[in-house]
Amino acid sequence: MVSLSPFPNVDKCSSTGRENQSVVSDMDGTLLSGRSSFPYFALVAFEVGGVLRLLLLLLASPLAGFLYYFISETAGIQVLIFVTFVGMRVSDIESVARAVLPKFYSEDVHPESWRVFSSCGRRCVLTANPRIMVEAFLKEYIGADVVLGTEIETYKGRATGFVRKPGILVGKNKADALKRAFGEARPDIGLGDRITDVPYMALCKEGYMVPAKPKVKAVDSDKLLKPIIFHDGRLVCKPTPIMSLLIILWLPIAFPLACLRIAAGSLLPMPLVYYAFRSLGVRVRVKGIPPPPVKKSGTGDSSSSSSGVLFICSHRTLLDPIFLSTALGRPIPAVTYSLSRLSEIISPIKTVRLSRDRATDAAMIKKLLQGGDLAICPEGTTCREPFLLRFSALFAELTDELVPVAMVNRMSMFHGTTARGWKGMDPFYFFMNPSPAYEVTFLNKLPVELTCGAGKTSHEVANYIQRVIAATLSYECTSFTRKDKYRALAGNDGTVPVDQKKPNFVQAKKVMGC
Repeated sequence: MVSLSPFPNVDKCSSTGRENQSVVSDMDGTLLSGRSSFPYFALVAFEVGGVLRLLLLLLASPLAGFLYYFISETAGIQVLIFVTFVGMRVSDIESVARAVLPKFYSEDVHPESWRVFSSCGRRCVLTANPRIMVEAFLKEYIGADVVLGTEIETYKGRATGFVRKPGILVGKNKADALKRAFGEARPDIGLGDRITDVPYMALCKEGYMVPAKPKVKAVDSDKLLKPIIFHDGRLVCKPTPIMSLLIILWLPIAFPLACLRIAAGSLLPMPLVYYAFRSLGVRVRVKGIPPPPVKKSGTGDSSSSSSGVLFICSHRTLLDPIFLSTALGRPIPAVTYSLSRLSEIISPIKTVRLSRDRATDAAMIKKLLQGGDLAICPEGTTCREPFLLRFSALFAELTDELVPVAMVNRMSMFHGTTARGWKGMDPFYFFMNPSPAYEVTFLNKLPVELTCGAGKTSHEVANYIQRVIAATLSYECTSFTRKDKYRALAGNDGTVPVDQKKPNFVQAKKVMGC
């Protein structure tokens, strides 16, 4: 088949010796394998505007598609921008662009484009997408030095749905933007994927087309500038038009089903919860041999011999202690760092809040252990990706009866955690999945010679348990903390609002081998 493009394919471009050269690339269909930007607009629509905004965008998408293919590319994109952004707070759009979109963008990076783009010393991206949507990902994960995109109009901190002059960045507008950015200098390489990219590609010394292919294996996320460790948002899958329709149709069924599942977990005796969950489509898999309940002597002795077992759990959602109790068939109290009032009310187990004062918390945990077994998640916050955050070492000082528990869950539609939204909805979103699953793996009780009682420091014990759980789950250990996560995703430390500036740390530096 003879190509109609005036430029060769990108696989003909050498990536060696490009360190001092500049590259200019389009985004959709070029840097990203997918040509459609609808899923990313849908993410903004759902995360900021909710299901009604997503429905409105889905209804408008046929009109946008018709205009795009039969009238003009500009008109189609303008419809998507207007329906998605009109009335939204700019700060909310920026928050989604920083905390939600990078996860989905990173799963679609084109390998050939990335090979060439990453080999150059100066990198520029030209895109018809609103700059506010893409800049965070392109600069932090792709290493773009310059991002030239469509600028949206705002009024009193809210988007109007319209765009600033010169309008949508397509065709000649891209070429003009490139001239303004580079002046008389000519970029060395231009990458594009369609005929409307030719005007700016002609300004480059070399031009290469990225051909459309039905299936392209995306670049592994660890090949980008830094791994995706923290991300937010409720949706698990990329909301393509079909997926968006399924989400909208499922929600009227999902919420009553979630309420029923929560009621079963809260009201039934714990030995029956496992079977109730199973009958309602919630899968619970138990691996390993859990320890038997500790028989209390009643002497009041607070030594480790009369102490309850402290279950050290990896932290995936706030439901971890509940599924631990489900696996054991008996309620296990849990200490928590923060929990919404609604979650406390509907919880089938006793929850005790930590004060974040070391002495106070230590005394409280010791007292709870004298009354029986206890569960704690020493990461202090959840992590969705295959990483473990730093384990707080306080628990290791309080008892030698330590049982590590590796928790992992599976969700197909909604995430059961949030850093930016209302945490009271976390259990509902988890149980709104068609068939959510939890796997609880009980590991061997920590040998006496590896405890603080045998002379180990609390940090040595905490780090050892972190490594053991990580090895069981094939996860990586990190030294990230709760504050790192919330500063990256929500602009605060998880407790008190602080300066909303973007964090200036590189995640990859804090990942360490296990």
